This record gives sequence, structure tokens and C-alpha cells, in this order.
Amino acid sequence: MSNWTEDNLISLRERVYIHIKDLILEGEFKAGDRLLERELAERLNISRTPIREALFRLESQGFVKTVPRKGVIVADISEKEIIEVFTILSSLEVLAAKLAVQKLDDETKSKFISCIKKVEACLKDKRESDYSDLHFEMNYLLYSSAKNSKLFEILSGLSDYIKAFAKLGYKQTGRAEQSMEEHIKIMEAIVNQETEMAEFLTKIHIENSRKAYIESVKKGEKE
Repeated sequence: MSNWTEDNLISLRERVYIHIKDLILEGEFKAGDRLLERELAERLNISRTPIREALFRLESQGFVKTVPRKGVIVADISEKEIIEVFTILSSLEVLAAKLAVQKLDDETKSKFISCIKKVEACLKDKRESDYSDLHFEMNYLLYSSAKNSKLFEILSGLSDYIKAFAKLGYKQTGRAEQSMEEHIKIMEAIVNQETEMAEFLTKIHIENSRKAYIESVKKGEKE
């Protein structure tokens, strides 16, 4: 993240929270690491207030904890908890794919076709720097195409996890390209209104993402 300013405090609070959460999920901040307000404020070149608020919010969610004489440290996010998130993601994204097929109209179909072409062009040109943005764009299209506001809200609430999981999983050789190809197949199944295929491919995609994330975490622990 760049250009940290305090012009918009609400926006800044959210950005600081997401940034620190990402660093924990991506393994840069490991279990037991101390998170000092002063150091984080200096690192991001901002005041301590949004840092303090972000840490408080992260503690309420179990990402960090306050330990006597140590202060705020990164909590141990177990593999079990990570798998729980992927289990939730699998169920909800499979449902989103099913609903996207059921509620497919010409406008949404056109959006999927355009997105497929964009991802195919990105893969052809090997524009790896665009994969993360494309991943977000494809997820947004899938979630919104389900035309279920509550499901969209829940999946959007998991977006921090999804982004961090994908970013770390992409460190596995070939996973980024594989993920893009999996998304293409899912979107093609939706366009062709193949409900069971769309559900199956979505489930496989989440399982592959889970494996890549866990492998990357374990690899990072060994280094």
C-alpha cells in the first residue's frame, strides 16, 4: 500500500486494518511477533490512532491478542481455522455459481464472455501483475451475478481472506496461471448454463486454492 495520508480518516482506518490483517494472513507477521504501535506508525508514516484502532479490531476477531508485559502479539491462526474459512468459501461460492446459472440473463452473460476474453488475453501475454486485480474482478462478477444481496454481503465480508489466500497461494509455481484457467472454466460453465459443472469446477478451484495456501504457509515456516 502506498500514499498513506490522513485526509480521509475513515478510509485510512479501513486501509490500515486490511493492510495489517493481510500481513498476518500472508505470514509476514508470524504467531508470537510483537506489533508495536510506534513501529507500525513509523512504517506507514501515520499517527498511532488508526494503528491502535486496527489492532483493537483485529483482537476482537482473534488475529492478535494482548499479553501481559509483552503487549500486542500475533495470535496463532491454526490450520484448522484456515480450513474452516475455505470450507465456508467452498459452500458459498458453489451456491453463488449455481444461482448465477439460474439467474443468467443476456446482460450478465455478456459480462462473463467479456471477462473470459480479458483473462485469456492476460494469460496469453503473461501479465502476472494483473492477476490479483483480475481475481477480484472475477469474484465480484460471480458474487453479483448470483443476484442475492445477503450472499453478496457475506462473500464480500470474506474478501480480505480471499485476497490474502490468493496472494500467498500464487507464490506456488504455476498456481496463479492455474487459478486463472480454473476461473475461465467456471465462467464458461455459467455461460453455457451447466449448473452441475459450474458447481463442481468451483469446488475444485477452492480446494486447489486451499492446498496452495497451506503449502505456501508451510514453506514459509521452514525458511
